[in-house]
Amino acid sequence: MFNKILIANRGEIAVRIIRACKELGVATVAVFSEADREALHVQMADEAVCVGDSPSKDSYLNMHNIISAAILTKAEAIHPGFGFLSENAIFANMCEDCNIKFIGPSAAAIDAMGNKANAREVMKAAGVPVIPGSDGTVDSAEDALQFANKYGYPVLLKASAGGGGKGIRLCNNDEELKKGYEAAKSEARMAFSDDAIYMEKAIVNARHIEMQVIGDEHGNIIHLGERECSMQIRNQKVLEEAPSSVISPQLRAKFGEIAITAARACDYKNAGTLEFLLDMDNNFYFMEMNTRIQVEHPITEMITGFDIVKEQISVAAGNRLSIAQEDVELTGHSIECRINAGTTGLIDYMFLPAGGLGIRVDSGIYAGYTMPPFYDSMVAKVISHGKTREEAIAKMKRALDELVIDGIETNIDMQMQILENEDFLKGQYYTTTLTKLLGL
Repeated sequence: MFNKILIANRGEIAVRIIRACKELGVATVAVFSEADREALHVQMADEAVCVGDSPSKDSYLNMHNIISAAILTKAEAIHPGFGFLSENAIFANMCEDCNIKFIGPSAAAIDAMGNKANAREVMKAAGVPVIPGSDGTVDSAEDALQFANKYGYPVLLKASAGGGGKGIRLCNNDEELKKGYEAAKSEARMAFSDDAIYMEKAIVNARHIEMQVIGDEHGNIIHLGERECSMQIRNQKVLEEAPSSVISPQLRAKFGEIAITAARACDYKNAGTLEFLLDMDNNFYFMEMNTRIQVEHPITEMITGFDIVKEQISVAAGNRLSIAQEDVELTGHSIECRINAGTTGLIDYMFLPAGGLGIRVDSGIYAGYTMPPFYDSMVAKVISHGKTREEAIAKMKRALDELVIDGIETNIDMQMQILENEDFLKGQYYTTTLTKLLGL
């Protein structure tokens, strides 16, 4: 096991990783920007190093400063969390060159899966079903129109280097496609410094299902079941649950087999997530692979009793997976609500509903903390677990009713609206449901 790990992230995921390290007896180093001097992860870590000014590009994306901090503090490994440098193959290679273990997959696996157009080709070659789409990137609006004429509308434009819902446009006709093509390229260029675009046939009334996998450095790979992530706005997830209410044990086994095949196709090690679209006829199609820990990993932990972050650290240290596939059992039901801020500023008062059986709150904020305007808007994740889906919903509603965050605007009321929605209660919802519910 490592003696010391640097966490190259901030907010609730940095806090989550520090807690896992403490339980493993591993010392921790936090990095922080000037805006985050008073952040919770800085206070919780054994050591903390400022790596730059407030903007992400000067701090949490500053690879040289983060590597220097690891060398200065004699950290043996770096956990990148999610976002920032977590899917950056250059950073993973830099860690290797400096004899620092990157707690994640190899740079080659990140490269293979990071470019979405390339990932499609890798999956097709491995026999993984993919959504009908372009062969590589689409380099002009004219090529985009040819694709739409071949497959029919609706179609999706997607950034090849994309993630987090950026650089995606749904187009229903030629006019929307012409405008959407330039808009998607522009957004991709701003978000990823790469404006390459590929296209897919849009699946109508789709459900967004993802499979959690984890592999060690000895060739063992297992899956930990699925998560339902269809409740989203503009391709940004808002609420997730596990398991999905529409996945049978037989379909889960098929999903899991395909997910492991996909992971083996890129020689995958550590934790990762295969994302699929499921249509009305239970056909599923590969969308992308996230080569990192996911925001929504807690719901998988709740139904499996398996600490994914600890396992990430363990397999990165060279250990074999602590369990085999036959040891994975799904128990009960879990829901995660992402609590996002609509404004920034001082948090005057806060009460987190961490009491009671089956409630977990992951957060990086506290009363008296001033939320900076430079980073992601998520301030907390409320996670419930019950014997049944109905019990998990009831627990979540109780927890959100207790949750208080004064001083900033949040989406707590919207989460309550989802939990009381008839389609959600029936488990009959799709990736477009929330947009329609909110009238967006």
